[in-house]
Amino acid sequence: MLTLLCLIPALPFAGFIVLALAGRRMPRNAVAVIGCGTVGLSASIAIAIAARFLTAPPEGDRFIQTLWTWLAAGGISIRVAFALDPLSLLMVLVITVVGFLIHIYSTEFMQHDEGYSRFFAYLNLFVGAMLTLVLADNLLLLYLGWEGVGLCSYLLIGFWYGDPANGRAARKAFITTRAGDTALIIGLFLLFTNLNTLTISEIIELAPARFPAGSSLAVAAAALLLGGAVGKSAQLPLQVWLPDAMAGPTPVSALIHAATMVTAGVYLVARMNALFALAPAVQFAVAVIGAATLLLAGCSALVQSDLKRVLAYSTISQIGYMFLALGVGAWSAALFHFLTHAFFKALLFLGAGIVIKAVSDEHDMHKMGGLRKELPLTFWTFLIGSASLAALPFVTAGFYSKDLILTDVWASPAGGWVLWCAGAAGAFITAVYTSRMLFLVFFGPAYAAVSERPGKRMEVPLIILAALSTIAGFVEIPPFMGSFRPFSAFLGSVLPPLPASHEGAGAELVLLCVTEALLAAGIALSYVLFLRKRPRGEATGTIGSFWFSGWGFDWLYEKLFVSPLVWFSRVNRRDAVDDVYTGIAQLNLWMHRQLALTQTGSIRWYAAGIALGAVIILGIVILS
Repeated sequence: MLTLLCLIPALPFAGFIVLALAGRRMPRNAVAVIGCGTVGLSASIAIAIAARFLTAPPEGDRFIQTLWTWLAAGGISIRVAFALDPLSLLMVLVITVVGFLIHIYSTEFMQHDEGYSRFFAYLNLFVGAMLTLVLADNLLLLYLGWEGVGLCSYLLIGFWYGDPANGRAARKAFITTRAGDTALIIGLFLLFTNLNTLTISEIIELAPARFPAGSSLAVAAAALLLGGAVGKSAQLPLQVWLPDAMAGPTPVSALIHAATMVTAGVYLVARMNALFALAPAVQFAVAVIGAATLLLAGCSALVQSDLKRVLAYSTISQIGYMFLALGVGAWSAALFHFLTHAFFKALLFLGAGIVIKAVSDEHDMHKMGGLRKELPLTFWTFLIGSASLAALPFVTAGFYSKDLILTDVWASPAGGWVLWCAGAAGAFITAVYTSRMLFLVFFGPAYAAVSERPGKRMEVPLIILAALSTIAGFVEIPPFMGSFRPFSAFLGSVLPPLPASHEGAGAELVLLCVTEALLAAGIALSYVLFLRKRPRGEATGTIGSFWFSGWGFDWLYEKLFVSPLVWFSRVNRRDAVDDVYTGIAQLNLWMHRQLALTQTGSIRWYAAGIALGAVIILGIVILS
């Protein structure tokens, strides 16, 4: 069964090739069957392989499948090989299962779009690239998948390219993430030149011997990989692209910009945990970046009026929790939150797509309201997703993963009360903006009539994701509830345990009471501000406007990078580099003209020139 591993990424790639070459000539039903079928088959194979892996794990909990040798030169061989271990298996299951549900949803959501086959071709290409990224046995193949998902993100954000704003959003995402990708490729060069390999298992084995803990090489390599991670996962200071990425179709937001691609940075840091352990300063920076990002993005989500932008800032904030956990060494807690977040955030985006479509493509939450009666199934599933996002205790998956992060942050030697307070404050902010979103969209008076209702292909994925957003949390139960932890045990062969014991059930219960009190306070505050006194628009003031603009990062980057580049381009409109080569050409022309003057046609001048040359040559010989 494990030998079928290569089919998991191969099938979506095959679907892309077929749709790219012949999709425009196919009926839409055939496009849907190919687009959904290839990902559905990948999901089925992934589930079967997972069952085989769990019941009869391979030696060392790791299976390598080598397909062919990619590059071989100078004694170095880089293979196209896939590595299956608990971490990559978790990622594969999430990508294929959630991806399949979103493909099903998309068959109805995009059914009237003229770019129907192109859309599914791009989605298939993305799924194949993302699976390549997480299954890659070496960092070069991982980088190929990394750039592949970046390309697909660009194509899908700008899918409706007829609107110039969508093209600008796509370019912004592409250019911003390129900054991180540049750091990543430099990091790969650094690792290769010092370790003479890019195979992940060999790097993890060799790095502790070649890089002393805290050495400049270890710090530089880890920092460069972190640069790539913050770009792809939209963390400070490269978070500015994700809110604008909501210009793409809603299924794209659910799949790429919530459940999968934006967590690639989390996967990279977790996969290279041994390298980050050798650079404690960089690992602590991961925690600080996560804590700062979750607070800044949460505050921005508080004041957005566009439903999808609220969810976009929420995604940035929740990935901040994952970075916070990675930074304090709570590796399995970060991946646990990745799992639950993939379910409830995909659910919320798909629910938002139904709402927006139902009210004639209106995105402003202040122009919605009262939709719980008009869209009952969407309301109840959206309520479950919101409860999981806000970490409603005991009955939602988000509660168990977020509680584990906060507990581990408190218990870890690299954590402490400051980082815990940042996470707890983020929990309060999350409760406020989540409740606000729910109240404005589904409660109060109705300001927009429902013009379109969803069909079964859009509703069934919501039901499944709502169920997963509820039950997925029970794979990791905290000590005060019985300490049932199969998830951490499953990842134990890949990710090291937290470098500290838990504080005990009593301490965890106290921390839980504090965070749940903050949750209740956030919901109550939101109820007073946005349901009892429902505003008809935002009255945010100076601070709110600052948060609304994403804390001014776009303005800052405009002044620091965009404006100087535009100014230099205008000054250098003739391109000074071209002047160098133009000057060389002009010099050759001038020399040609000067030499042409000697061609007089007079034999006496030619003879005199020959004689003079002979005299000069003889003089040089004699004098030397």
